[in-house]
Amino acid sequence: MAELELDRLSKHYAQTTALSELSLRIGPGELVSLLGPSGCGKTTALRIVAGFIQPDTGVVRIDGHVVNDVPPHQRNIGIVFQNYALFPHMTVYGNVAFGLKMRYVPAAELPRRVARAIELVRLVGLEHRYPNQLSGGQQQRVAVARAVVINPRVLLLDEPLSNLDAKLRVSTREELRQLQRELGVTTIFVTHDQDEALSISDRVAVMQSGRLEQVGTPEELYERPRTAFVAGFIGNSNQFQGHVVDAHPGGVSIEISGTETRIRAARSGDGQSPGRGAPVVVLVRPERITLRGVDYPVEGIEEHNCFVGRVFSRTFVGAVTRYRVNIDEGMTLTVDLPNVDGTRWNAGDRVRVGWRQENTVVIG
Repeated sequence: MAELELDRLSKHYAQTTALSELSLRIGPGELVSLLGPSGCGKTTALRIVAGFIQPDTGVVRIDGHVVNDVPPHQRNIGIVFQNYALFPHMTVYGNVAFGLKMRYVPAAELPRRVARAIELVRLVGLEHRYPNQLSGGQQQRVAVARAVVINPRVLLLDEPLSNLDAKLRVSTREELRQLQRELGVTTIFVTHDQDEALSISDRVAVMQSGRLEQVGTPEELYERPRTAFVAGFIGNSNQFQGHVVDAHPGGVSIEISGTETRIRAARSGDGQSPGRGAPVVVLVRPERITLRGVDYPVEGIEEHNCFVGRVFSRTFVGAVTRYRVNIDEGMTLTVDLPNVDGTRWNAGDRVRVGWRQENTVVIG
């Protein structure tokens, strides 16, 4: 297992900044996802680690050693590309063995290592098939086997599941995570899919416009986003602009811009309490909101965070029903309710909604 450090990496193309002062440390055996929209710099960072492109500034260290001038084939890094990049004229066995042959692994040792890699990805019996005789999921496994057979110090995965259908992606990412843990290899996983990143990662690094917005465990990013971008990119959320009108021992009171509405929050995304008058973004997750009939109180929720409104729309999305509620004070809320008791509200129904102040996140 190796420690990987990206230290102030920057990369520019003409007038475009692909990467700006990216610093990130990945511990031995850790799986960290680079998550963000297209063009945010995550693949550029991956290619710099691999040695395919050179950074304009900054260094890459593996176990404390700078590898900027080390050519890709000498870094002992395994890579799985988005399109798998399998050799069409080689069998499964030939594709997996290729990296070992390039490293002049003794002929007596090669079959054992190839067989072990093929066994790890559950392709025993398919050794003599060619890529065009395999399903997409099987091709992806071949690519993974080819990457891990060399016993890499670092494994790089560049959106390796994007070509698979939805159900296969879920099962394959679980297998990939299990394999990574079994091997204990330090791994960077690049994706634009938040569900993928949250489910597979020890930590997630959210990127935007070449910059690192926030890095943390999946739980930290979801529960305590530090920027409005992270809050909007990770999961669904209700967001409101406002400013702090009062600070109290339990948290802060916020007035929503354009209304006289005040809501209370117990915490901020970075753990700090913004001062009076500070402009803030207020975040409430849809599943944290309680919805009742207008004649019923929302128990356990103080009046500042309880509102009356009218259902605008209802959408069934499987495990939950998603309601859009227009609040009398001028806000619109999205509310996700689990489909457990058959209770439902229709468009036009008057309802009461509310949430606990500890479920309100304030971003200054």
